[in-house]
Amino acid sequence: MNATPASYFLAARLARRELRGGLKGFRVFIACLALGVAAIAGVGSVSSALTRGLAEGGQEILGGDVAIRLIHRAASAEELAWISDGNAVSAAAEMRAMARSVGDTNGVARGQTLVELKAVDNLYPLYGEMELAPAMDFAAALAFRDGHWGLVVEPNLMSRLGVAVGDLVRIGEAELELRAVIAREPDRVADGFALGPRAMIAMEALESTALVQPGSLVNFFYRVKLPEALRSSAGIAGWVAALGERFPDAGWRIQDRSDSAPGVRRFVQRVALFLSLVGLTALVVGGVGVANAVKSYLDGKRTVIATFKCLGAPGALIFRLYLMQVMALAAVGIVIGLVIGGAAPFIVEMVAGAAIPIPADLGIYWGPLILAAAYGVLTALAFAIWPLARAREVPATSLFRDLVAPVRRFPRAPYVAATAAALAALAGLAIALAEERLFAIYFVGGAACVFILLFGAARGIMALAARSPRVRSPELRLALANIHRPGAPTSAIVLSLGLGLTLLVTVSLINGNLTGEIMGELPDRAPAFFFVDVQPDQIDGLEEIVTASPGVVAFNRVPMLRGRISSVNGVPSDQLTVAPDVQWALRGDRGITYSASMPSGSTMVRGTWWPEDYAGPPLVSFGEELAQGFGVDVGDRISVNVLGREMEATIANTREIDWSTLGINFVLVFSPGALSAAPHTVLATVAMEGDNAAEEALEREVTARFPNITSVRVKEALQAVNKLLEDFAMAVRATGAVTLAAGVLVLAGAMAAGFSARVRDAVVLKVLGATTGRILGIYVREYALLGFATALVAALAGTIAAFSVITFVMDLPWRFLPGTLAVTVVAAAILTVALGLLGTWRALAAPAAPVLRAD
Repeated sequence: MNATPASYFLAARLARRELRGGLKGFRVFIACLALGVAAIAGVGSVSSALTRGLAEGGQEILGGDVAIRLIHRAASAEELAWISDGNAVSAAAEMRAMARSVGDTNGVARGQTLVELKAVDNLYPLYGEMELAPAMDFAAALAFRDGHWGLVVEPNLMSRLGVAVGDLVRIGEAELELRAVIAREPDRVADGFALGPRAMIAMEALESTALVQPGSLVNFFYRVKLPEALRSSAGIAGWVAALGERFPDAGWRIQDRSDSAPGVRRFVQRVALFLSLVGLTALVVGGVGVANAVKSYLDGKRTVIATFKCLGAPGALIFRLYLMQVMALAAVGIVIGLVIGGAAPFIVEMVAGAAIPIPADLGIYWGPLILAAAYGVLTALAFAIWPLARAREVPATSLFRDLVAPVRRFPRAPYVAATAAALAALAGLAIALAEERLFAIYFVGGAACVFILLFGAARGIMALAARSPRVRSPELRLALANIHRPGAPTSAIVLSLGLGLTLLVTVSLINGNLTGEIMGELPDRAPAFFFVDVQPDQIDGLEEIVTASPGVVAFNRVPMLRGRISSVNGVPSDQLTVAPDVQWALRGDRGITYSASMPSGSTMVRGTWWPEDYAGPPLVSFGEELAQGFGVDVGDRISVNVLGREMEATIANTREIDWSTLGINFVLVFSPGALSAAPHTVLATVAMEGDNAAEEALEREVTARFPNITSVRVKEALQAVNKLLEDFAMAVRATGAVTLAAGVLVLAGAMAAGFSARVRDAVVLKVLGATTGRILGIYVREYALLGFATALVAALAGTIAAFSVITFVMDLPWRFLPGTLAVTVVAAAILTVALGLLGTWRALAAPAAPVLRAD
């Protein structure tokens, strides 16, 4: 029969008639597709809602139509006059500082902590509202009253200091009255990662703190509210361009409302990419269930197909007939998944909206839904074509005896090509639409390798079971036979559970290694403190206090400035093409220093270090990783903007830097000379032995004598980083659980597909005298062996993947975590046994007579 419209019409009519029998055998098929599609659509929809929220709420998040940031210095009168011409401008200053409770009647301070200090003027905020508790006018809360400036803080600062509203808090040289708690700060998201709680004061109060010294690490912000006529995207872009042309060497960073929080946006997009790929893995796992369901359905239609063929129906008609049925049922699963995925932003907002600092723009996002639907269609095709092609090719006589003597026939080349094309389209779509394509390629390639490994492992397990020596236990002997017998669910079990377990093992091992490195190994090697904003005339006094304190084993100090890379070999930074992993170096200012000798923790790679008495033209030492990413070599030139002044230096050498010590080191180290005379501060580190009491005593003494010095406790900073890692790992595990859930569905489907065979086996064994307990023992052994073998393969694959990421991508030492692997192996075996018994329990209770009569 040729592929005429009539043949398609006939196939559609026959498919519609057969579908009247209901969804029996296809419930797992629909559930697998629905789960995978829902995961992809949900992640994409939530990501789109957050990204759109960042874009739509750009003015409020940024605090203005345009935000201008300067480091170390405030805007000059000329710059401020140009910015303020016809515009409303709110000025703010942000820096890290130490907050201390004012002593009790004995003069002893109750506590101190690092804070993110923000000083604002009377126009703040230009957009949005500050919300305080108790509710009061924000300007009044910060105003000078009864001899004190006002202070508002985030709630956790109060618990750290042991203070309440109405108490006095010392920041720098000023004693401030705590008047309210911050309930909502409209532009908090744009500030990114924070080491301490927020504290806000009036701009006029900043001078009384005496924190701003020459070279202090302070960020001055100027948030601009443009006239209505200039608030379009084109108007804002024109104003920003004019500002850059008027002050080309100002050294400021300019953001507009179109990208109010680029760091947050990049983080959301990267997390969404990873979770979407995990969702795609869940969908591919579900694809195994699709193949099982189609095979099981066609096995049930064996007599019908054989009859069709005996009546002269060509194989092409059989293929079209059942492909139409499969795709119609796939559409049901895809629609269910799209409904769930489309509702995901609303569900997330309802359940966890208060915990997400990013404003979500709730709505239906068609892009992620269309993409998820495309993934669902391609998955259904990729895993349905093969069993359908087999039904097309097998002769009618073989179909009748397929139960006892299954025919292994390879599909024709067009069907093999169609399957490969659908799988390639899945991978190509995932890679082509990813912003981080290299990461997508690694992920897709890794998933494909694991899939092939698991498929090979399933075949290997069956071969080992077939060739295993004869054992005395009849239960174990029959369990081994069940693993390799015709129609055994071995491949489905290994593939379905293996992918989900591999992903969870990989994530758990990576997170365990990072947590161990951050909270275990790094603190042992890291200094106890970083002292920031130390003035040059204070460093000797600081060293005197530190070296006299018990438990101190090392004290290091280096000068520190901030500079922005403005050009490399004459090419402006905004026109440079650099590797993705070093693009951070061009985003804003970087810490820089100068030194006569090479810093410790560095190894020379190219070039030579300058003499200690060098007094020639400026030279710079580059971190080797940064140099490779920039594509520069010894002798190339780099310009850095420091405090609004351009300084050009020649690259003298490159260094390999060991960051794992958390000691003082910089990717850019200049020769002494020009930078020595620039206003700068000193960065100092202190390494200590002993308990926390000695560290707290030293911190109190230093900050009491030098209120402008900020103390960053390394352990607290590492805990903040570890909290971010744990939150991310939790999200990945949740999505990984979706993959495992898909595997459970596939396993349940495989058990359901083999139910009739299990009933027949159980009846035969009963007739031969086996008790229900002995039959149950056979199944327990079979599923335990399969679960154990699957977990071992998944543990191996997950360990290799985690080792590769930790060692080659993150360049960190690898730690083997046998406990994580042991939990995986045991849990997988228990899960497989439980689900296997659940799927075969009814087979044990089936009466023998009806089954024997049917045979």
